[in-house]
Order: sequence, then C-alpha cells, then structure tokens
Amino acid sequence: MAGPKKLFIKTYGCQMNVYDSERMAEAMGAEGYALTDQSSDADMVLLNTCHIREKASEKLYSDLGRLRPLKKANPDLKIGVAGCVAQAEGAEILRRMPLVDLVVGPQSYHRLPEMVAAGGRAVETEFPPEDKFDHLAAPRAMRGPAAFLTVQEGCDKFCAFCVVPYTRGAEVSRPVDRLLAEARDLVSRGVREITLLGQNVNAYHGPGPDGDWSLARLIRALAEVPGLDRLRYTTSHPNDMGDDLIAAHGDVPQLMPYLHLPVQSGSDRILKAMNRKHTRDDYLRLVDRIRAARPDILLTSDFIVGFPGETDRDFAATMDLIRSVGFGMAYSFRYSARPGTPAAEKDAVAADIAAARLQDLQALVTVQQRAAQDAMVGHEVGVLYEKAGRLAGQMVGKSDHLHAVHVNDPAGKVGELVRVRITAASTNSLAGIPTG
Repeated sequence: MAGPKKLFIKTYGCQMNVYDSERMAEAMGAEGYALTDQSSDADMVLLNTCHIREKASEKLYSDLGRLRPLKKANPDLKIGVAGCVAQAEGAEILRRMPLVDLVVGPQSYHRLPEMVAAGGRAVETEFPPEDKFDHLAAPRAMRGPAAFLTVQEGCDKFCAFCVVPYTRGAEVSRPVDRLLAEARDLVSRGVREITLLGQNVNAYHGPGPDGDWSLARLIRALAEVPGLDRLRYTTSHPNDMGDDLIAAHGDVPQLMPYLHLPVQSGSDRILKAMNRKHTRDDYLRLVDRIRAARPDILLTSDFIVGFPGETDRDFAATMDLIRSVGFGMAYSFRYSARPGTPAAEKDAVAADIAAARLQDLQALVTVQQRAAQDAMVGHEVGVLYEKAGRLAGQMVGKSDHLHAVHVNDPAGKVGELVRVRITAASTNSLAGIPTG
C-alpha cells in the first residue's frame, strides 16, 4: 500500500510565516501529505516567502533555480510559492519560472488543496471575502508545548519602507470567541505557552460579545484559561501601546517580561520620512512607562540603517537612542528598496556607508545583548522545556525573557515548566540547573 505523499516547506522570515507554514501543512495533511525535511524526497515543495528581508525576490529565484534538477528528475513534482513575495509578484513568478505550478498569497493559502486538485498552473493572490481561518483544519496539529496564535493580520500604518499593507492588506482582527476557543483547544492538547501574532498585533480590535476588545482585554481573558501558563505577543507598533496594554504587563502574571517594540531610527527627521508617526521622545517616554509597569522587562527592537536621506547626524541619533534604552537584542537591516513603496523613489545612501553604519550598530547591540545575558547568571528563571538537547541529560527551552536555555536535567520532560538557576551565559543562550 502506498504511503502518504511528502510535503517539503521552506519558511522564510518572520514568525507569522512560521505559523502560516504550519497551517498550510495542516491543510495539505488533510489531503494525504506528510511533512518531510528533505526536498529531494518530496512530492510537493512549498516556498513560503517573506518580503521584509533584503533581496527577498532574488533569494526566492535562487532557491527555485536549485529546484530545477528535482523537477527535471520528477516532472510530477509540484512546486508552489506562497507568502508575501507571491502576493507581490503573482503571475510574474510563473512567467520567469516555468517549473513553478502554484503561486498563492498569504490570504488565500486555505485554497491550496483545491488548487492542487485542479491541476495545471495557477495563481491565487486575491484578498478573498471569506475568512481563511474558517477553512483551515481544526483541531490544529501539535508540535510542542509552545504555539503561535494569529489574532490580527494586515497593517494600516503605511510606513514608507514597508510592503505589508500591500501584501497582507488592511488590518483585520479575528473574533474573540474563536481565539478563546482555539486557545482552549491548544491547551487541552498540551500547549502551555501561546504567542499572539499580528503584523501590528497591538492594534487588535476584535469583535467580542459586548463590542470590540483591545489586545489587553484579550490577554486578560486568555490568562483565565486553565493551564495556559505563558503569554507573549508580537509584533507591536509604538503608537498602539495603550495604557491598558502597558498596565497588563504589570498586572497579568502569565504575560511574560519580554516586548519586541520596533523603533527603526532614533532620528526625528528620518522617523518622519519613514511615516512612523512617532518621535524619538515619544518612544523614550513609552519605554519609561513600560519599565515602570514591569521593571524586569526585556526590550528588543528593529532598526533600518541607510534609509534615504540618512546623514551621519541621523545615524548618531539612532546610536544614542540605543545607548539610552539598552536592548536585549535587535534585528537590524541595511535599507533596501521595496517596489511600490514611497521610499523606493528616493535616492539611497551609498552602499559602503550604509554597510559601515550597520556594522557599528550591530556591534553596539551585541554588547548590550551580551550584557543582558551575563546579568542573568546567578538568577532563577522559569524555563519551558521544548526539546531534548544535543548532550545526554540536557533539555532546551525558553526563559521568561525568551532566552534560549540549556539545562542539565536528566529527568526533564518536554512540556515541563521548571525553575532554573542560570550558571553561565553566552551571547545567544544561557545554561543552568534546576533548583527544585
């Protein structure tokens, strides 16, 4: 008897894409596909793309080129492109790459099974009127004690450098009752930590039983779900950090002391050019308020260097902001134009200057990151075991502050939430021993 068909998914970029890849795997699983970690074994290959990273399209076409020998050896191999690059380029991908069978945008991936069943080459990049979540498999497949839950998609901010409003659409928030039901189902099957996802997650305004709910109110309701020990959310915009959400960081024990809060630049002139709609001082005052509510919170951020028009003085302001705030980590990128965005029409900073600035910024952030890690040595933290480590008797999990922690615990089991004393630190991880 023939076994299940095999599906290989390569996921680019953000946590939203990780979540989307999981849901696509579930959708195709209902059609008899099982995941494989080898593209050479696959009956179908999906490349789930992200348009945030630099040269996203080039990376996609390079990866598609590497799939040509597989398609030549197996003409029945299905190759699909999903995600934001698929949404942005649509039929152009089919034109440039005859080996591609399917192109599907992030709002239409629930239609993958019917596209595969129909055969032929197809593009689906519309924003369908129906809610894709109504068409996705339930209950969800489980892959560990921590899970993502998309609560909001799209963005109405229209930052000058960003394609998300064009590839993900306008802000849409999922109904409260569906989110609570999905969270309860996840917990009933072993999930102890949920990260709430959205392109602009703290703009959540989902319909509830008595009107629209804010993200803070949703978090407080989720905290009442028995067995849900940890909550996180990402990614946030500074303009949507309302008083109730800041207060939740101090009031809700399940809400972990970690916040990713992108600022992008420390220069008011560049922030205005980026259409961020906040100033440097707005951000700094916000950080003070958040830390007043939760003094032990770890802040991380995003930075773009070399944005069109950025001067040495503008970059110095960004470096000064980093020194003033002190971040536990940051994602930083050299600006690269995204077609169709307002900033793409401006003259870019010279590549060598932008590269040098990026190197300086990353060096500063690395110093801060290492200091934050070193400061954890000797402290006791909670660690949720997510998998066995590479060494005998070792477990690996995430701390309250989202640090990766390697724990010497021969009796440890996946899904346990353990108190751990940190004994050593490196730039990217911690090591410790159980205290109980």
